[in-house]
Amino acid sequence: MSFRQASIITSLLGCLALAACSGSGDTFLMPGGPIAAAQRLELLKILGWTMIAILPVFLLVPILLWHFRYRNSAARYTPDWDRSSVLEVLMWGVPLVIVAVLSVQLFRTTHALDPYKPIASDNPPLRVEVVGLDWKWLFIYPELGIATVNELAFPEQTSVALDLTSDTVMQSFLVSALAGQIYIMPGMRTKLHFLADVPGRFEGENTQYNGTGFAQQKFRAVAMERADFDAWVAQVQSDGVPLTAERYAVLADASTGAEAQQRMAAEGLPEGVIHFSSVESDLFDTVLHRYMHGTPVPPSAQPGAQEYDPQTEAGEPTQ
Repeated sequence: MSFRQASIITSLLGCLALAACSGSGDTFLMPGGPIAAAQRLELLKILGWTMIAILPVFLLVPILLWHFRYRNSAARYTPDWDRSSVLEVLMWGVPLVIVAVLSVQLFRTTHALDPYKPIASDNPPLRVEVVGLDWKWLFIYPELGIATVNELAFPEQTSVALDLTSDTVMQSFLVSALAGQIYIMPGMRTKLHFLADVPGRFEGENTQYNGTGFAQQKFRAVAMERADFDAWVAQVQSDGVPLTAERYAVLADASTGAEAQQRMAAEGLPEGVIHFSSVESDLFDTVLHRYMHGTPVPPSAQPGAQEYDPQTEAGEPTQ
């Protein structure tokens, strides 16, 4: 192992240690649910197995340098030394075992943490439809008839089943403290499941660069007690505004959540958050099928494009 490789590994370990000490709760090193906890355990297992090969290098290199230094006359001089069967077995056998163990472990974990796999819960699952826009997130609660921008609320100890798509370019959905990252694309439905053990607030974001507002495309994921969640739903239904085709056109325009909030005059809410008291039940499917006609979507009907015109028939959600 070169000095540069050793430095990189040491720096990564240092970053992981600092992240674990962070109080933000926005990292899988401080998990808020079983998926992130399993991911942290997987990382620790990988570090443990790789340390079997790395630690001897860190320990033996200084010892060898000290023992075979120029002035050590007691060091044995063996210019005709050829090979050692013991060293050969150790140098090739140990990495082979590590790679084999990590391969089996990765295979099992990949299937166990399949994002499409539902999570067992004592409470009925909550279904949420997610639409990625420039540069904001739209969350639709089809069973509750409400929608929000940049705020994903859900009860604790409840499996949350997400259906995700994009109405603009390819994006990457991530709530690190709750679940892994998953890509979303126009005309494609992906799924993600997660569960929060206790109430708390977590940061969600887009990790796929998609333009000038990329850094502001974050959202609040809020786990609540059931009574608080029911009260939140009632508040959205009473204080929100209907998500009409005209308001969706505002959302579809390339703007941050804060800019869209200002254009809609949504006051009294956290920055970038918008509440909608009602939403068309087929809005998600309308967005999804916008890109399934076998022909390119014209710029005038493509949300996020400079030429986007919400009055274009193909660009309007079904009313």
